[in-house]
This record gives sequence, C-alpha cells and structure tokens, in this order.
Amino acid sequence: QVQLVESGGGLVQAGGSLRLSCAASGRTFSTYTMGWFRQAPGKEREFVAAISWSAGATYYADSVKGRFTISRYNTKNTAYLQMNSLKPEDTAVYYCAASQHLATIDARDFISWGQGTQGTVSS
Repeated sequence: QVQLVESGGGLVQAGGSLRLSCAASGRTFSTYTMGWFRQAPGKEREFVAAISWSAGATYYADSVKGRFTISRYNTKNTAYLQMNSLKPEDTAVYYCAASQHLATIDARDFISWGQGTQGTVSS
C-alpha cells in the first residue's frame, strides 16, 4: 500500500482558491485510482473527486463540479485538488485516498488514507 500525506490547506475568503497536494510513497502510485474526500464538522465524510490511474477519467461530486479540478503527476507520485470559487460550505478536513479499483468513488474501495488537511473558507 502507499502512504499518503496531504498539504496545502489553509484559511481563505469566499471566492478564493486553495490547491491541495497529496504526496505518495512507494513505486506503485501510478497503479492506483486517487480520490479526495472531505468531512465537515458534524457531518459524514463525503466524496469530492477521483481520478483514474492514467488520468484518463475524472469524477466529481455535483457540489464541486465546475469549481474543483483533480489532477495527478505519476512521475512525481503526487495528486492535486485545485479548488476555486470556494464557498463557506466547502470548509472541511480534506483527505486524500488511494484505491486499487479501476474506477470508483465509493470510500469503501479506498485502502490508503492520508491524515487530512484543513480547509477553511470564511464568508
């Protein structure tokens, strides 16, 4: 399994942007589907975005479609989540995760998780 470490969280005003990074250890990063999930206080963890191993397919939650972009650079063992036009309701801890499924957005299919990074959007 890969080990994942997120970074890039912070405090931003509504309408602003954040770019989250997920650095993976191990030489098999390119074989994993990568996903981003988030959990707001008092809420269940929810799917945000996912990208296939080849970056040929991407998936987004309806709530972030058109505002967030997931990408990956297999040569750098890193996945990213570019978040634009942020809203206060985007405030959450954001988690990076890796799955051996070819294409999935189900959290139960993700076997490696990072520790999370806080993203806070002020109104």
